[in-house]
Amino acid sequence: MAGSSRHTASPGGSRRAAPTRSRRRKQGGRLRTSFVIALSLLVLASAGVGWVYLKLSGNIRTFSAGGLSDNRPASTSKGQNVLVIGSDARTEGNRSLGGGDKDDIGRSDTAFLLHIYADQKHAVAVSVPRDTLLDIPPCQLPDGTWTKTQVNTMFNAAFSVGQSAKGNPACTQNTVEHLTGLRVDHTVVVDFKGFAKLTEVVGGVQVCLPQDIYQQDLSPGRTTRGKRLFTQGAQTVSGQQALDYVRIRHGIGDGSDIGRIKRQQAFVAALLKKVKSDGLTPTKLLPLANAATRSMTVDPGLGSADKLISFMMSLKDIDLHNTKFVTIPWRYEGARVAIVEPDASELWAALKADRTVDGKDASGKNADGTKDGGTKEVTASPSVSPSASPSPSATGEVSGGGISVAVYNGTTVTGLAARASRALTEHDFTVTGTATASSQDRTTTVIEYGTGLEDRARTVARLFPGAAVTPVSTTSGIDVVLGTSYADAPADGTGGTGGTGGTGDGTGTSASDPGSDPASGPGVGSVPSAVADDARSADDDPCSNLSYG
Repeated sequence: MAGSSRHTASPGGSRRAAPTRSRRRKQGGRLRTSFVIALSLLVLASAGVGWVYLKLSGNIRTFSAGGLSDNRPASTSKGQNVLVIGSDARTEGNRSLGGGDKDDIGRSDTAFLLHIYADQKHAVAVSVPRDTLLDIPPCQLPDGTWTKTQVNTMFNAAFSVGQSAKGNPACTQNTVEHLTGLRVDHTVVVDFKGFAKLTEVVGGVQVCLPQDIYQQDLSPGRTTRGKRLFTQGAQTVSGQQALDYVRIRHGIGDGSDIGRIKRQQAFVAALLKKVKSDGLTPTKLLPLANAATRSMTVDPGLGSADKLISFMMSLKDIDLHNTKFVTIPWRYEGARVAIVEPDASELWAALKADRTVDGKDASGKNADGTKDGGTKEVTASPSVSPSASPSPSATGEVSGGGISVAVYNGTTVTGLAARASRALTEHDFTVTGTATASSQDRTTTVIEYGTGLEDRARTVARLFPGAAVTPVSTTSGIDVVLGTSYADAPADGTGGTGGTGGTGDGTGTSASDPGSDPASGPGVGSVPSAVADDARSADDDPCSNLSYG
């Protein structure tokens, strides 16, 4: 899993294991509505009028940045990543909307990473199911101490670290960075009240239901069916009814959270579409901005009206069709959700390279060692000669814990980057992405490294006999540029180079392998086809392409 051993706890303060037990909710269903914050972002982006500053300044609340990891990923994309968390905290009036115990801990059962592309014309929201099994890195507790890494733990447990009523957004941010290898530029938390009020301000949102829905469908613990909440077919909902719609799980389809995520994505898409169609006038903007900011908690980087609006102004050119919703590659593992690799790593690599869901280059003009189109310009520093790796053998004693690597295929051998990625992962390295190099005539494998990373680069080189280790100025990390020397070397248990058909023994290349030859594969940083095929655009009909589980 990407980012499985990247973070360390901040110095100062001892660490202790996070509490693992939490009380059950008294009523079924939890909020999965945080996508709606994207609406407020897009709306505010089109404003820029001075009176908004004064009105918003008193509303914005921030969480402390002291709980963020001290070993965060570098910012490698010109785009931005915004983590949006839906909180089902029962504090400050939220209990009346969601039920449950007012003294219960805060939970996050919905979260997505909104990637805003560098061209500022495209955006994609990647949902992470609440039951996803992953590693939660060290996080800060309310008393200032730090937890130990929690292995193979449900994703939504990160927000509950510390057992506080308002949750732990810094821990969720640490977890997402740990998972994706992407730097989260901003984090936003939205609660029940914010969602309900937003839907009322816009005059309701159209949804579709496959059947009539009753109170018992929302709260399975009821002994009677109760009153009807929704009728079959298309209808407009707002306020409490909209909240009920996005929370409902057991009464539709197979009752899965995955099906609910799909419905929520369709809901938010319809919400964005409604706001755009109504027009963004000052009369409509102020109530919407008020509703959003009064129910938001943000990181310090967005902690004032001028910072928030400045950021949102950068989003004004993103249209509905270029706003996509997808879900992290997943599969069931019992009652939980497991992340599918290498698809997930390929998705993160695509975002890092600013490749859109449909394969377009949205990076804008590049000045950081990449070409338009996302391929890497592989050049060694002219003032330094490459040095041969002093450790020519790759043995099982190599440990890559805490070392992140990007892999580029500098040959025409298909699947070579995937093969190297597997070898690195087996030795506990974190592979942040695979791609095709700008030229495919490399003979010698080169390990390129940025300032201060020579020792780590030489550890990487131990897996690539005969590789050159070279400092370069165009990277801030470690890049492995594969040559034919690696293609000709023994596979060391990871499978041969093979063909695109695959043989069941690790020798083939998946259809979405970004290490493939550009002429025959999907290209550098491509979003896996399984993800792209399941994407929803914000301009889609709310009754189409909708899974009920």
